[in-house]
Amino acid sequence: MSGMYPFRVLRARPLWIASGVITGVLALLFAVFYVGANVDPVGHMERLPVGLVNADEGAAVDGEQVDLGARIIESITESTANGDRIDWRVMDEQEAEEELGRGNLYGALVVPVDFTSSATALADTATTGTPARPTLTVLTNQSAGGLGSSLAREATTRAAESASLQVGETLTTLSGTGQAELPAAARVLLADPVAVTVEDGHPLDPRSGLGLTAFYYALVLVVCGMLSANVISGQVDHALGHTHNDMGPLRLHRPLIRATRVQALAISSTLMIGLSLPTGTLVVVGAVGIMGMNAPHLPLLWLYSVCAIAVSGIGALALLAVFGTPGMLVVTLVFIGMGVPTAGATTPIEALPGFYRFLAEFEPLRQITDGLRSILYYDAQADAGLARGWLMMAVGLTTAALFGFGVTGWYDRKGLHRIPAETEPEKTAVPV
Repeated sequence: MSGMYPFRVLRARPLWIASGVITGVLALLFAVFYVGANVDPVGHMERLPVGLVNADEGAAVDGEQVDLGARIIESITESTANGDRIDWRVMDEQEAEEELGRGNLYGALVVPVDFTSSATALADTATTGTPARPTLTVLTNQSAGGLGSSLAREATTRAAESASLQVGETLTTLSGTGQAELPAAARVLLADPVAVTVEDGHPLDPRSGLGLTAFYYALVLVVCGMLSANVISGQVDHALGHTHNDMGPLRLHRPLIRATRVQALAISSTLMIGLSLPTGTLVVVGAVGIMGMNAPHLPLLWLYSVCAIAVSGIGALALLAVFGTPGMLVVTLVFIGMGVPTAGATTPIEALPGFYRFLAEFEPLRQITDGLRSILYYDAQADAGLARGWLMMAVGLTTAALFGFGVTGWYDRKGLHRIPAETEPEKTAVPV
C-alpha cells in the first residue's frame, strides 16, 4: 500500500484534464441538443400537416350558384404567405376526423355546410334585424403535441381571418348599389363578416396530461431500461468476481469466475429480459394504479412497457459492454441527450432543424413515444404509430444484439479479456 497522502492526487494534471474534458463535452452537447432543437421552431417549421375541409353546399344568388367555401379553400392552398411551413391537406369531414384521430394532423380549418347561405344573407336587402355571421371552425389537436397544435391553430386562424376579408369583398360586390339599403349592423359586418371559432378536434381524457402523458411515460420506460442496465452490469461483474461491491461501510468480494465478454453480455441480457417483467409491471402500477393516468388499453400498455424496457436495457448493456466505463456517458447521450429533443413531445418533428429530424427517424424515445400515443390517445390504431413503434423496437433489439455480441466477440477473439489469463507457474526439475 502506498504511503502517499490521498489529496496529493489533486496535483495530477491528467486527473483535471480528463475530468474537465469529459464534463465540458457533456455540457456542450446537452446545450446543443436541447437548446438547438427548440431555439426557433417557427423558423425551422416545414410542411406542418393541417387539414382543410369544405362542407359548404353553396347558395343561389340572383340565379347564379355561389360557393364561397370553394373559393376560400382555393385561396388558402394557392397562397404563398406561409411558404412551405404549412402542408395544407384538402379532405372531407370524415377524413379529417380520422386523420386527427391518428395524430396525422396538428389541426384543421372547417368551412360549414351553411357558410355561403349565411354569408350572402348579410348582403340581402330583404333581411331584417341583425343577421347571423357565417362561421369558420378551427380544430386543434393537442394529442399530437401542444406546440404543434398551437402552431397549426395560429396558421389556420390567420387563414380564416384573411378569408373573412376576401368574403367581405365578395359580399360588397354582390350587394352593389343596394348596400345603402342594408341595416347599419349588416353594413358593418360586410367588411369583416366571418366569425372564427376554435374547437378541440380530438378531445382527450382530462387525465392525459394535455397530450404529454405519452412522452413522460415513454421517458420513464427508457430511463428504467438505462438504469436497470447499469445496475445489472455492475451486479453481474460482482457476481463473476470481476469487481468489489461496496454496501455502505462493507466491501464484498466474490471468488473470480472467468467469463468471456460475450458470456458476460449474455448473462446481463438474460437478467434484463427477466427483470423487465416486474419493472414494466411496477411502472404501470405507479402511473395508472397510483397516479390515475388514463389508459384505455391496459393489457397492451403493460406488454408494450415490458418490451420497451427490455429493448432499452439491452441496448444500454450493449453500449456498456463495448465501451466499458465511458459506456454510461454514451448511453445517456444516445437515449436522453439526443432522445428528448427529437421525441416530438413539445416541438413537433416538422419544426426541428434538419439534423434533429434525421435523428428522430431512429431515436428510441421518439419511436416509443409514438407507439404510446397510439395506445393512450388513438385507440391503439396500428397506423397511428403503434406498428412503427413495434417495428422500430424489433430493429433496435436486433441492432443492439448484433453490435454488442459482434464487438465483444471480436474482443474475445483478439484476447482482449477483462481479466487477463493467469500465468502458469514454471515447472522445475526435481532431483531424484
